[in-house]
Amino acid sequence: MMNNLFLIFEPSSVIKLPMNWIISLMLILIMPLNFWMIPNRMMMMSWILIKFLISELKMILKKNNLIIFFISIFFFFMVNNFLGLFPYIFTSTSHLSTNLTLSLPLWLALMMFGWINNYNHMFSHLIPQGTPSVLMPFMVLIETTSNVIRPITLAVRLTANMIAGHLLLNLLSSLKNNLPTHLLVFLILIQIILIVLEMSVAIIQSYVFMILTSLYSSEIN
Repeated sequence: MMNNLFLIFEPSSVIKLPMNWIISLMLILIMPLNFWMIPNRMMMMSWILIKFLISELKMILKKNNLIIFFISIFFFFMVNNFLGLFPYIFTSTSHLSTNLTLSLPLWLALMMFGWINNYNHMFSHLIPQGTPSVLMPFMVLIETTSNVIRPITLAVRLTANMIAGHLLLNLLSSLKNNLPTHLLVFLILIQIILIVLEMSVAIIQSYVFMILTSLYSSEIN
């Protein structure tokens, strides 16, 4: 049973090509040109969200030229998370291969930039201010471990949250054949509530990924 549940996260292939991964760019490809040309409601909602994200990032980042980069990360994950809520659409953000592909190079770039340009700050960051001399070796080990596992925690957090909601929806949908007719209404209501929660999770997880990566970059700069 568990194998059948996790098969919904397995990407299928057409003509020996993993066509499901193209879903990450599908929304950009099929988006009408009017979205970019005419100020419509979708564009106004996007601008409200972008202004909120800019105000949040300005409190974290010292350099404003990185704001566009982190906003792009937010929208990429949010779009992919939302696409996974539609029927028969592959959820790429429920795979570690997608999340690690973004988190690991980003973390490596930040670490290389920090150790090459601000190595004194990076060394001082390994030992918090006021640490006793006896605990300094342990603090260096703890801080190094926490820095190394950062890309893994970023990817696993997003993957686990996306898988959990989809699995719960799949489990509830598998009960429809065993329930009497009068209880199907309650099952549908529960699934609607879960879908609304999944929509909020799609936004929150994108926001968390963006904020954490911006916090990591602010520590280096």
